[in-house]
Parts: sequence; structure tokens; C-alpha cells
Amino acid sequence: MKLKQILLGVVAVTLAITLGSRAVSAAADTTDTGSTSSSATSGSTVQTKALSKAYVVYGAGLASEDKDTVASALGVKSNYTALTATGTDYATYLNSAGTTDASMISSVALAPADPGTGVKVNIAKYNGNNNITEVTAQQYAMVATMAGVKDVIITVTADKTVSGESALTGVYKALAADGLTLNSENTQAANSVLDATQPAIDSNNDDSKYPGKLMSAVGSVSSDLAKQRQNGNDLATKADIETMLQKALAKQGIDGKTSSTQITNISIALSKVQQAPVSTSKTYVTNVTNVANNLANSIGDKMASVKDFANSADAKKAENFIVQFWNKIVSFFKGLLG
Repeated sequence: MKLKQILLGVVAVTLAITLGSRAVSAAADTTDTGSTSSSATSGSTVQTKALSKAYVVYGAGLASEDKDTVASALGVKSNYTALTATGTDYATYLNSAGTTDASMISSVALAPADPGTGVKVNIAKYNGNNNITEVTAQQYAMVATMAGVKDVIITVTADKTVSGESALTGVYKALAADGLTLNSENTQAANSVLDATQPAIDSNNDDSKYPGKLMSAVGSVSSDLAKQRQNGNDLATKADIETMLQKALAKQGIDGKTSSTQITNISIALSKVQQAPVSTSKTYVTNVTNVANNLANSIGDKMASVKDFANSADAKKAENFIVQFWNKIVSFFKGLLG
């Protein structure tokens, strides 16, 4: 009897030590820090840990009586953690002061996706209307990826017509609440890509394939620029990036639909992303390449389907590990005890 008690004690101690070491290891793997220029831009370069749970972030300008309808449009369930995105949050993540709470209209839901899914975005109708008038699902997906986001399903809606530019603020706030604060240099550089691609998309609003093809081209160039930086080469010049972008647009068959001015402005924005910490991360290269490939043939407002959602991949891995580890220990000592 004493031998059994001793052995069980050994098992308990071994299990505690092992799980503790895994917890430390998991914590170490939550960020891909790359390099940052100052404490003011602290945060992870790329999100490498799965989102632990689902969030809904309401715009501060949303009337309280409309929250339930917005939640329904977003597909929010009782287990979603609710937050509010304010004008101050917009200034924090996008470095754009002067935005008021009242102007924060769009709301987002953020849910974990299966590993390797990348960023997928659905723009949900509100009372039958798509009230996000400018930003496309494909823009949201690529810009969030450039900011360092990965493996999430983002759903966006608004109870009145808005451009949709402030919606990503809610995404970054939810990640921060989950312990995954992104580097502000990355979020600001990514937002410059959103601004730069908008005129090109607006001028091709009669072509449903254009947003996906444009953002795919932009993503592939960003991947190449990050590789160039990581290989220790000089950063690309604006002229270099324009040439790369023209080739990428031609590969997508939309070079003739994108003006020289638009190409120049997008190239300037891509230069900012190359200079941001995100481009020092190998994980980013994998993520942005994956999303660029997904976007090449993406059309419309719905990128994600039910199969893409996950209930915290990290939690599942931890649970499976504990069960498997315990079963092995029990089997081992059962063998010793006969």
C-alpha cells in the first residue's frame, strides 16, 4: 500500500513539473518579437499563439438599443467577451488623433480559427443591408495580416452606412485583451496599406474579382520584401517596389486596371511595412503568403465558412496533452504494480 502511495506521489510531482514547463514554453511561444525601435512601440511582432476565446467589440458610437441587433448580425453567442472600441483606441492602434467616440460605428466579432487558416473576414449584413461601404473583406484580411494577426475569423457589421476604416481597431483591442498586443508600428504601417489600396478598389468597383487580386498581389510583394530584409539585403527603394508590384499585378491580370498613381501610393505603403518590425519575422512571411494565396480567387463579402472556426486550438492541444500524458503514466505504473 505504501509503495502505491509513493508511486502516486511521484506521478503527481512529475505531472506538475511537466505541465509547468509546458506552460512556460507556451508563454514563451506567444510572441514573435522581432525588433522594435522603442518602448512606445512595444508588443508582439506577429501573433503566434491562438486566440483563446471569442470576442465582440462594439463601436463606441453604437446606440445601446441597437447592440442586440448588431450582436445577432455578427453571430455573437453567450460565451463571447464584449468590449468597446473608442476614439482613444483608434488613436492608440492607428496613430490618428482626433477621432471621436461617436464616429466609432462599425463593430466586429473575433473568433479563433483552426491553425493555418490565416485571417478570414466576413462582412455581415445589418437588417439586410451591407453598411460597410468601402473597405472589402479582402482588404481587412490582408491589412490585419500585415499588422501581425493570424488564424482568426473576423466578422464586421454596422447599423448605419460607414466606410469601415475603424473596424480593425476592434480587432487589435480584442487581441490585446487576450494578451496578444500587437506592435503599433505594424498596425500603423498596415493601415497605410488600407488607405493606399482604397482608391484603386473604388475605381474598380464594377469588378468583383479586383479586391482579392489586388490584395493578393500586395501580399506577395510584402512577402518578398520581408524576405529581402531578413536576408540582410538593403531595403528596397520605392522604384524597386513599384517594379515588383507591377509584376505582381500583371500576374493577377489587373495591371491595366491600376493607375500609375495608385501603384506609387501602394508602393510607398508597402515600403512602410517593410520597415516595420513585422517584416523581421519569418512567421509573417508564412502568414502573408498563405493569405495572399487565399485572396487570389476570393470574391464577395464572405471568406470564412463554419469549418474554419475553432474552439481555441491551444486549449485543445493542452487538453489532449494532459490526457495522453496521464494515460501513459498510469499504464507505466500499472505495469510495475502488476
